[in-house]
Amino acid sequence: MDRIIATATALLDEEGADALSMRNLAQRLGSGTATLYRHFTGRADLVAQVIDSVLAEARVDDATLDAMTWQQACEALAHSLFDAFRRHPHVAPLLVERIPTGPNAMAQREQMIALLLKSGFSPLLAAQACATLARYVLGFATQLSPPDADAADRDEVWQTLDPHVFPATVSVSDHLPVPLEQEFAFGLELLINGLSHLAPKSAAPKRC
Repeated sequence: MDRIIATATALLDEEGADALSMRNLAQRLGSGTATLYRHFTGRADLVAQVIDSVLAEARVDDATLDAMTWQQACEALAHSLFDAFRRHPHVAPLLVERIPTGPNAMAQREQMIALLLKSGFSPLLAAQACATLARYVLGFATQLSPPDADAADRDEVWQTLDPHVFPATVSVSDHLPVPLEQEFAFGLELLINGLSHLAPKSAAPKRC
């Protein structure tokens, strides 16, 4: 089973979501599709298990989180998840229309909610914070893609703007475009700082 999931993940990484079919996977494995149907009910089941396998890569052990404040722990979990999506850029778009409920997804959700509850968050705020952080990571991850030949041309746009038409934009053009990873880290810090204002005062100094 591990070999099948690993091969399916490699197929997704190399050729994208449209290529991840039972037929293509069977060809890569050198087997028939009937063999795959012994393990999966269909493509949706295959995709769900590939997603959960990738989510396993984002796991942060409890001992590491226990040594952190809740803010640091949330940041570590978010970065770990984003890094997993960066290694597998075709996975995040598969999650836009589905909520992952595989064992690794559930374990991560449990871990995040538990650390927030332990830090004094109310059940409602813990649930909202967990969902918001997850969707924030997913939103940025869906923009991940391999470099393309037109990227340099798009970057040059900022250096050729008319300063009389776009004076404000030209004044910051040396900083544009902001690298996606830098945008992600900046926004994540803002989000966690915002949660700090909503969290109980007793939660701020606690380590989980």
